Amino acid sequence: MPPSRTTGAPVRATEVADGVFAYVQPDGGWCLNNAGILVGGGASALVDTVATAARARALRAEALRLAPGPPRTVVNTHFHGDHTFGNFLFPEAVVIGHEHAREDAERAGLHMAGLWPDVEWGELTLVTPALTYRTRMTLHLGPLRAELLHVGPAHTTGDTVVHLPERGVVFTGDLVMAGATPFCPMGSVSGSLAALDRLRALGATTVVPGHGPVGGPELYDLNEAYLRRLQDLAREGVAAGLTPLEVARESGPGPFADLLDAERLVPNLHRAYAEERGAEPGVPLDVPALFAEMTEHHGGLPACHA
Repeated sequence: MPPSRTTGAPVRATEVADGVFAYVQPDGGWCLNNAGILVGGGASALVDTVATAARARALRAEALRLAPGPPRTVVNTHFHGDHTFGNFLFPEAVVIGHEHAREDAERAGLHMAGLWPDVEWGELTLVTPALTYRTRMTLHLGPLRAELLHVGPAHTTGDTVVHLPERGVVFTGDLVMAGATPFCPMGSVSGSLAALDRLRALGATTVVPGHGPVGGPELYDLNEAYLRRLQDLAREGVAAGLTPLEVARESGPGPFADLLDAERLVPNLHRAYAEERGAEPGVPLDVPALFAEMTEHHGGLPACHA
C-alpha cells in the first residue's frame, strides 16, 4: 500500500455515516484525491478511484476489507485521471458517470499521466463510464440510497455529486476542495458558484471534498470566497487592460495563500476572464496552454506526489 504523503501511514477509510466511508489521501494536492466506499445490503460501490495502479490496488484492498466482495459499481464524479485511472482495477464493476464525463475521458485518454512523467503510474488501462446519465440517477445498495446529481459546468462540464440523503453525506468531487485551491478552467466560475448553492440546498452535514479533509458545509464558504475573488480580479483586470498572468503576478493568492497549489490562480483567471467577456460557462479553453503558462508562472512543474 502506498504511504500517504504527509504521515507515511497507509490510507484507511473512515466511516462518516452508517455504511459510508471516506477514503482520504493526504495532503490533497495535485493527484492526491479522495474516494468513497459505500456498503449496504451485502454489496459495495465506489465513488471515484485514484491516480496510479499502486494506489488503486490499495483502494481495492480497503474496499474488500469493508465488504464481502469487490465493488459492483464505480461512480466517477468527473473525468480527471486522479479520480478515474484506477477504474481498470475494478473489472467486476459497472462504471457510471455523466455523459459529458465519458466524452471528456475518451478525448483526454491517459494524457494526465504525461504531465508528470516522473510519477510511477503503473501499467494503466483507460476505462470510461459504461453507463451514463444526463440529469440524475439513483443507486441502491440494500437500504443505502445514493442520488447522483449532475451540476455544472463547474469543475468540469460533466460533474457528478453523490448525495446520501438518509445519511446526511455528500461526495462533491472536485466541486469542493478542503485546504487546496479550487480549479475550474475546464468548467466555470459562475457555474461553480451555482453548484455550491445546490450543494447547500441538499442539507448534508458531512461533506467529502474531492481533495483534503472531510468537513461540513463550512467548506462551501471558503470555496465560494475564492471564486468571488476570481470574479473580482477578472472584472478589475479586464477594465485595466491587464492579462490574467499580469493580474496573477500583481495580486498573488492574497487571503488564500495557505491553500495548496496556489499556482492554479493563473488558469482559473483565464476562465474568469472568459466569462467576464461574455463566454458561456464551459466553453472550451486551451487547457494545455494554460497549464504551460501556470508552470512558467510557478517556476516549474507543480508537485504531484501520486
